[in-house]
Amino acid sequence: MPESEALSRTRLARLISEGAVSREGQVIADPKASVASGDVLEIRVPEAAQTHMVAEDIPLDIHHEDADLIVVNKPAGMVVHPAPGSPSGTLVNALLYHFGWRLSGVGGSMRPGIVHRIDKDTSGLLVVAKSDAAHQGLAAQFAAHSVSRLYLALCHGRPDPGDPRLRGVRGVGVDGGWISITSQIGRHRTDRQRQAVLASGGRHARTRVRVLEQFGSPAAASLVECRLETGRTHQIRVHMAHAGHGLIGDPLYGGRRRLSAAGVGEAAATAAAAFPRQALHAATLGFEHPLSGEMLEFTSDIPSDINGLIEVFRASSQGGPGRDAAKR
Repeated sequence: MPESEALSRTRLARLISEGAVSREGQVIADPKASVASGDVLEIRVPEAAQTHMVAEDIPLDIHHEDADLIVVNKPAGMVVHPAPGSPSGTLVNALLYHFGWRLSGVGGSMRPGIVHRIDKDTSGLLVVAKSDAAHQGLAAQFAAHSVSRLYLALCHGRPDPGDPRLRGVRGVGVDGGWISITSQIGRHRTDRQRQAVLASGGRHARTRVRVLEQFGSPAAASLVECRLETGRTHQIRVHMAHAGHGLIGDPLYGGRRRLSAAGVGEAAATAAAAFPRQALHAATLGFEHPLSGEMLEFTSDIPSDINGLIEVFRASSQGGPGRDAAKR
């Protein structure tokens, strides 16, 4: 197939099964059918089916746009794709309003270019494909784990490469100044809403973590940088909880852990307990432009809610009002 058609192997296999491929007028229904040199195959690619999703006038924070792709900064609280319980108000609904048909239709339906996702309550950068060729090229980079993705997060405690307890956790190691967490991740056995670290099965996942700033003495919380080397569902949240440093505000993996006023000050402990989401932000996204080959990298400032919590932590750690209240 001409590369310009941007048809994946999966898409071609589906076209065969749908009877869209023929040889000398005879439909080939078996993907394993033998072909010989000189055979002429006709492939009838139908027009992409119209999506049932509704366009909605929702503002978008667009960091980059060209003929083939868009980089969007998604706010916390926005679901990427409509699903049961979230039929509207999603990134897809917004994309349909702003770009309409100018989005990729990979897979035979007018999907609005969604190449990857981040959780509803995680903020930050996503790339969206306009053309089918861009979609295929970006998807290949994500599959090869060549996309650079850096997240910022607030976690409980301080992930210390020298901590004997941490070194005793299965899959945790030290890689230079980074902590590496490597495991299999798959669906939790009893809670279908959660992912879990598995002894066998699941999919390979690797996260690298390093501390940028710590709060409290001894460290009760930390601002960390997380680099994804794979991209599994809830990967950072699962790996940080597995290492004993769950994210502040995480409703699924944070458990009932709370910061102590004695450790960070009353104001900081109260602010952390009231934080309404996992404190996780997709801050940097880098990839090769799938058509031009240019290396692109985008950054997004940490959002105001997480930044506000950091400022409370800093004030308490430096003996501000929160620390004084804890002492009284």
